[in-house]
Amino acid sequence: MAKRPQNLYPSYHAHVYFDQATLGAARELCTRAGGRFGVSVGRFHQKPVGPHPRWSCQLAFGATQFDELIPWLDSNRNGLTVLVHGRTGDDLADHTEHAAWLGEPVELDLSIFQS
Repeated sequence: MAKRPQNLYPSYHAHVYFDQATLGAARELCTRAGGRFGVSVGRFHQKPVGPHPRWSCQLAFGATQFDELIPWLDSNRNGLTVLVHGRTGDDLADHTEHAAWLGEPVELDLSIFQS
């Protein structure tokens, strides 16, 4: 079973994963989250970026938004997978130890964090 998000850090990223078939659903979800919760909505990357092996859009938010945003995302994601992680300044730990999932976990490309 995937680790579920917990509100443990001052700030977070949520990465909504999508593909060509689910691009519209991802745009709607992220746009609605931005308007409803005032979260920062990043670009819709239609290629793998960083450690993310799928197309994705990043939502940036704080601990004060977490408790309302995360259940809403879970209820409205319509089968999309969402990676949620704390932002501590340690990118490797953020994408491993501090990572949790809404939906099916995806194996990340952690090689970008190796020097």
